[in-house]
Amino acid sequence: MKIRRATMAVVAAGALVLAGCTSESETPDTGNAGTTDEGGSTDEATTSEDGGASEEPTSSAKADLGEVTTKDDTISFSTGAEEYNAYNGNTSSTNSTYNAVVNNQLFGGFWYWGTDGTVYPNEWFGSYEKTSEDPLTVEYTISDEAVWSDGTPVTSNDFLLEWASSNPEALGGAEALGFDPVSDTFGKYVPEAPETEPSSKTFTVVYPDPYPDWELVVSGALPSHVAADSAGMTGDELAQAILDGDGETVAKVSEFWNTGWLFPDYQVTDEALVPSSGPYTLQGSTWESGESLGLVPNDSFYGPKPATKNLVFKFAAPESHVQALQNGDINVIEPQATVDTVDQLKGMSDTVSIASGNEMTWEHLDYNFAEGSIFSEGEGGLAAREAFALCVPREQIVQNLIQPINPEAQVMNLREKFPFQDDYQEVLEAAYDGRYDQVDLEAAKAKFAEAGLEDGAEVRIGYSAPNQRRTDEIAAIKASCDEVGFNIVDGGDPKFFESGGSLETGDWEIALFAWAGSGQIASGQPIYETDGGQNFGGFSNEEVDAAWETLAKSNDPAVHLEQVKIIEKLLWDNLYGIPLFAHPGVVGYDNTLQNVRHNSTQTGVSWNAEQWVRAN
Repeated sequence: MKIRRATMAVVAAGALVLAGCTSESETPDTGNAGTTDEGGSTDEATTSEDGGASEEPTSSAKADLGEVTTKDDTISFSTGAEEYNAYNGNTSSTNSTYNAVVNNQLFGGFWYWGTDGTVYPNEWFGSYEKTSEDPLTVEYTISDEAVWSDGTPVTSNDFLLEWASSNPEALGGAEALGFDPVSDTFGKYVPEAPETEPSSKTFTVVYPDPYPDWELVVSGALPSHVAADSAGMTGDELAQAILDGDGETVAKVSEFWNTGWLFPDYQVTDEALVPSSGPYTLQGSTWESGESLGLVPNDSFYGPKPATKNLVFKFAAPESHVQALQNGDINVIEPQATVDTVDQLKGMSDTVSIASGNEMTWEHLDYNFAEGSIFSEGEGGLAAREAFALCVPREQIVQNLIQPINPEAQVMNLREKFPFQDDYQEVLEAAYDGRYDQVDLEAAKAKFAEAGLEDGAEVRIGYSAPNQRRTDEIAAIKASCDEVGFNIVDGGDPKFFESGGSLETGDWEIALFAWAGSGQIASGQPIYETDGGQNFGGFSNEEVDAAWETLAKSNDPAVHLEQVKIIEKLLWDNLYGIPLFAHPGVVGYDNTLQNVRHNSTQTGVSWNAEQWVRAN
């Protein structure tokens, strides 16, 4: 039976992204909504001019390269086979790491994540300042030099559209307005439009209630003048309509916002629609569908020039990465961290450098709660979910697939805290009693019978294929859970994460993927709240909803910790899903390259790709 998830309302800010089959982030990859100062610490290597190892960077921020002259060279990079398909990565179906790795280079913004999740300002883009605590008020100033590559200034118009796309309630309701954003945080916690005038370089955002991730809510924005033009109006006219609360006029651009910036045929058909505010641009790019996308420098860029002229993103299956790196076909890889991969990279130490470290990305199995699923409340319910949880060999999976890479790895038993965070154990003791730590086939069989399931009950585990480690995970689960009475089916799908793909349509009983985050506090809310935009399984629990609301409206770390304990316990008691492990991260790169650095957050190694350069 094909199970479709109900249409869900949009979600929260600093959204976590789906992580697919790369170094371990799909984008959705959440890494974790919990805060951390050291959870993303990395064990990095960089290269000096002669290609040898140099001292570790002293800061998790981007290096200050001084005056840069763009080198006429090409550097290629791959995180996986998933192909870039959206200039607008903010819709419910395009928020993924494989879109983010490209879009990071196309858009400027007020801040970026360092290697450990620290937030750093992009001073070349502008500045922001908190001017009041009650109400929480933030003033933003965009650089006078900030322009789109078509010459249009970056202004508050762009951020007004960013706000409007995530705030249907202020402009006539979601159905009338028509936007389909992955996150509604900007609109949800900032109910009134930013204070500004059309085409202004400044705007002010006011939060009626505290919001712990306020610094992450506003960063970059899409070009509002392009969206406005699609509806036959100017950017200023669209901005004024937003300021006036004229939802009928604003709704005229929603269809374009949803679909006009997508690339279903994997090519840019009209370069005028995709101007850049970042160091590289799609205008003049070379796209070979199924193979690669080559970005070129943005000649109108007002920030530090890119170090290398041509940046090529290659769409290559993870299992091909090491060989491609050795052959020189790809210069930087962020492959899935398997034992074989790491061993192969170490064996190439004469030409290849390795950067590795903890990742704010975690693997999980999510249940489908939609009508028709054997795990829904109308079918097998909690007993069926318990039966499955009792037969999943989590410890075996971690021991066989993860510990050979990271001996410190352990089964992850929380969702909002990582094992390498200081308060992980405190939350764990309050939330989970260890009942699913060990496989218990007899108990699983009893729950299977209690659920009223018939022998051979099919459980399709959907994931983004190909992905050898996830194939191995499913094989281990099948070997165990088929003994209980389930029939575990490998539901690998190359289009799993795509718009209209099986994750979105709910064509699975269990979804296997990762969330990649950056240490946010409240970003997990849309994953677990009723009708949350990233709640693909359709889970709903009033107590969980209430705890997230309390957490998200407080700036008190003590409140955050207490509510996370409540949330985690409820998610275990009701079995939202099953966490597996935090991803180990590894980057391999041609050792003639400089400035390649592992990043523990959802941005991955391409976070500073504009700084990569060949030393000789």
